[in-house]
Amino acid sequence: MDRKTSASSSAVRTVAVIVLAHNEERRIAACLGSLPLEDEAIAVHVVVNGSSDRTAEIARGFAGITVHDWPEGGKSRSWNRIVLDTPGVDADAYVFVDGDAEVLPGSIDALVGALAETGANAASGLPANGRRAGAYREGIMREHGLFGDLYALSGNFVSRVRARGIRLPKDLIGDDGLICALAKTDLEDESHWDDRRVEPCAGAGFLCEPITASISSLALQARRMRNYSVRHFQNRIVSRIMRSEGPQALPEYLATLYAEHLPTFRPRLDPRYYWFDRQALTSMRADARRAGAA
Repeated sequence: MDRKTSASSSAVRTVAVIVLAHNEERRIAACLGSLPLEDEAIAVHVVVNGSSDRTAEIARGFAGITVHDWPEGGKSRSWNRIVLDTPGVDADAYVFVDGDAEVLPGSIDALVGALAETGANAASGLPANGRRAGAYREGIMREHGLFGDLYALSGNFVSRVRARGIRLPKDLIGDDGLICALAKTDLEDESHWDDRRVEPCAGAGFLCEPITASISSLALQARRMRNYSVRHFQNRIVSRIMRSEGPQALPEYLATLYAEHLPTFRPRLDPRYYWFDRQALTSMRADARRAGAA
């Protein structure tokens, strides 16, 4: 077995809070401390994926939390495993939290309430700090967007995802974008798109760690920018699938489709993205060769 599970009852609860964490030993305590752990109607699952630090150990120090410690990395892979493949994770609503985010008081109730009141498939929390927090909040409210740091899915929607066997590609970067699209299309192709199926929730917010000026933070930001570039090109592939066959046609690995799509991809000319796009395309060509060899 490659899964180690500790603590907590397996009984069905009204709300399942799923915390996805990779190497978050500095932030996981603050994240878990911001959750309403004393609420017996809430079952908290911490999914530690591919971590090499003390994230799982720290999480196990919190009473009433189930810790899933999986050696494989990848947020989308871990999302599939906890939502689709792990018995006993059943609820009327599912709240997803990034392991480096702090959830503002009342946010869980606000998200669950928004789902119940509107009948939406998803409800999205809003960033409460950061240099561009105001612009992000405005964009989420206007476009009915969804941030991976904090969002909720209805139990009915998750049940239908399970019944349809829809899975996120394991190598997908930016799981929140696809989840938002699945919610808005009601698990169909983009001709069924309806923004109202994702409800922005003004009463739900989160804090993220601010970026400081240091060598390590600059290196981290560079890695993020490369990942954002890969996400940009992956989104173009996913959008083509969602516009045609729909989510049933999503592959296990997007890399298996890279060879088909890469000849049409070019770096964006915007100087903010050009260099990172070039690096992303180089990486994706290597992934395409490996996928072809496999």
